[in-house]
Amino acid sequence: MFDSPLSASAYEVLGVDPAVDDDALRKAYRLKLRQTHPDTGGDAALFIQVQRAWELVGTTDARAAYDRGHGFGSAPAPQWSGWRAPAARTDTRPRARSSGQPGGRRREQYLTLIREWAGRGVGLPDPYDPALVRSAPVEIRRLLADALAEEATARIVADLGMGYTVWHDVAAGRHPDEKVDHIVLAPSGLYGILSEDLGGPVQVRRGELVGDAVAGTPIADLIAGIRTIARDARVRFGGGIVVLPDDDLVQPVENLGKVRGVRTALVARSSLANVLRQGIPGAHEIGGNEIFDVRTRLNQTLRFA
Repeated sequence: MFDSPLSASAYEVLGVDPAVDDDALRKAYRLKLRQTHPDTGGDAALFIQVQRAWELVGTTDARAAYDRGHGFGSAPAPQWSGWRAPAARTDTRPRARSSGQPGGRRREQYLTLIREWAGRGVGLPDPYDPALVRSAPVEIRRLLADALAEEATARIVADLGMGYTVWHDVAAGRHPDEKVDHIVLAPSGLYGILSEDLGGPVQVRRGELVGDAVAGTPIADLIAGIRTIARDARVRFGGGIVVLPDDDLVQPVENLGKVRGVRTALVARSSLANVLRQGIPGAHEIGGNEIFDVRTRLNQTLRFA
């Protein structure tokens, strides 16, 4: 919950300054519990956030570790690596066929903008320093959050094995930002996937994500990208999947039915592997020679953003 570049810190959830003393922190926690408790008319999601925040900073040792790792302490935290690009994997297990760089475009955009914003022409020692990331404008933090979300999905798909093929950062229009985060070819179907992290819970209204943190029309954009790729490659998609952090969804899988003619589902990150194995209900399954034909068409047609 608190590791996203967009999410509120534990202190922000409790409504206190990071430098507050332990007694004031405890009083703030108890106040927030009363204000958010569902039995007194509070919001259940906020109530859970308050409890989680207290777990992270409620004891001396936990608070010290949290401060070091999130840029609130005076000592550097060289062990923190959650926002850096993932290291190359060294295991030799069979993995999904993969093309493209997950999160590559968003990381490039993030690094360019964070250096312009913070460096101002001077070298920036660590663009992933937690204190720096936390203080950056939301537009910059959103780029890093998008990159992390795409990389998390890529790891999940890779672990599904050689029966799956995935293309990352796929161009779906003339503009570089017109893209589909992932195209996954699985025995259960062909899917276009949007990996999102908006920093908090979201809702769906009339087939679209809504909420204070939602910018634009992400589901409509995903479907438009799917249609473009389906037309250019002459392939049939089983549906579209929007992947969100577990804490941002009330239920792990929400089937939205057909949205603009495309079967669409909201999926919590920890449930993505099962959804890709089983497929979206009603989706067109792919088997036999069709899998090879679809893979060939996509390899010949897809371009990367």
